[in-house]
Amino acid sequence: MTYTSIKFILFVLATALIYFVLPWKKYRWTVLLAASAVFYCLAAYKYAVFILFTALSTMLIGLWLDKVNTASKAFLKSKKGEWDREQKKAYKNKLKVKKRWIMALCLILNFGILAFLKYFNFFAGSLNDVLGSFGIDFSVPTLKLFLPLGISFYTFQSMGYIVDVYREKIKPQTNPFKFLLFVSFFPQIIQGPISNYEQLGHQLFEGHDFDFTRFKHGSQLIMWGFFKKLVIADRAVVAINTVTSSFQGYSKYSGTTLTFTILLYAFQLYADFSGGIDISRGVAQLFGIDLIDNFKRPYFSKSINEYWRRWHISLGAWMKDYVFNPLAISSAFLNASKKMKATRFGKTSAGAHIAKVLPTAFASLIVFLLVGIWHGASYKYVAFGLWNGVIIMLSTLMQPLFDGVTDKLHINRKNFFFRLFQMVRTFIVVLIGYVFDVAPSFKLGMMTITRFFTDQSIDRGASEILKLGLNWKDLVLLGVCVVVVWVVSMIQEKHADTTIREMLDKKPFILRFVLFFLLMISIIIFGIYGSGYAASDFVYMQF
Repeated sequence: MTYTSIKFILFVLATALIYFVLPWKKYRWTVLLAASAVFYCLAAYKYAVFILFTALSTMLIGLWLDKVNTASKAFLKSKKGEWDREQKKAYKNKLKVKKRWIMALCLILNFGILAFLKYFNFFAGSLNDVLGSFGIDFSVPTLKLFLPLGISFYTFQSMGYIVDVYREKIKPQTNPFKFLLFVSFFPQIIQGPISNYEQLGHQLFEGHDFDFTRFKHGSQLIMWGFFKKLVIADRAVVAINTVTSSFQGYSKYSGTTLTFTILLYAFQLYADFSGGIDISRGVAQLFGIDLIDNFKRPYFSKSINEYWRRWHISLGAWMKDYVFNPLAISSAFLNASKKMKATRFGKTSAGAHIAKVLPTAFASLIVFLLVGIWHGASYKYVAFGLWNGVIIMLSTLMQPLFDGVTDKLHINRKNFFFRLFQMVRTFIVVLIGYVFDVAPSFKLGMMTITRFFTDQSIDRGASEILKLGLNWKDLVLLGVCVVVVWVVSMIQEKHADTTIREMLDKKPFILRFVLFFLLMISIIIFGIYGSGYAASDFVYMQF
């Protein structure tokens, strides 16, 4: 029951009908829980034990942390007037260590399951290669492992919750069924967005009345997601899969064809992932629930830093809150910064800047290494993470140099052509990173980058491109649809304080009717679906 199937649409409509008809508003969350359980069991009932374990272990450890917090506050209150400042400080430090161990137990249990299922065979293979290179006649066996549906998303969401409880940012949920709903909410279980409890929890549990405007806006967002997924992404993926279907075949294509494939992948990935998120957010909005926006026109970014603030926003926010910030303010990183400041180099203007930003630069590198590993168990994903991390680290360290060159050349930073140059430059950097997503292996990814500069042949490339499963009509259609998405994005970029749907509400009815009719007809006529078609999974479905 994929998000783009008729079964899913009927399932959502039936759930919405039951949800809004139920007279007891405060119990409407139970409808969402039942729907989430049915959806997950229909999709992957054999693996439901994993999501149940994550929900139960996280909730119980959250309650344990809260119990420790409550008991410690009562104990400190009882010692008021008896203990001096040093005694209180010693007790609080001891308490902090205890709470960290409790939190660590939850993180180790749940991230451990994710790491084992997703990365065991990768590390086993790597270890075997190392042992073999030293002539050691021993090999770690690989296992037939599987990835439960949505495991990365519900694990990250749950672990964010436990860290927030540890920080006393939120009070833990005491109802196991409500917490299970937070972990398994069906519109977001396949590919996010990764929500935090403070933003999502109350929306799930408070119950909502039917609102025609919200229902209409949700339906429009779902249609827009269908358009991007069925018309653009599932058409483009045919050509991409033809190129990447085999290791041997991939290496035979010209640099022109590989360049075209990477460019096509940029649009396919965006249409697939953002289209899926649009469907997720649209379905949630039908029930009066707002999921966070995961994309803000990332290909308009003027730097790779800005790109990652606009792309997969929920993952970026999670990494910032729970990895980047703790690393950047850690004693090890701050001490390294202080030591550099004390050196002769650190007393120069360049050295002072580098010493100042060193913690954030290295924290960024570590974060993007983790982001790369999160994408998959392969060296090519490690390369993807390192490419982005190194670029961001260098741009942070060398920012004064870039600013100085810009000033000396008297470049107006607000000039249209300079901003266009920044966007194109950033897009090229992004495309190079995408090489490691597309290529079947790290080695072939490096080969692809080499062929960008050494094997460009328009005649051969044109001949190969027309043999990738798409005819010239498909390619023209893809071009037109990409332009449509680009125009819509331009309008949204110019009016970032509102949404396209809200802007359309102010337009004449006939214009709105024509636009929505054209969108629906485009999906029906040009969408990739129907008899004999195997629906293409969303790119992030197995993450």
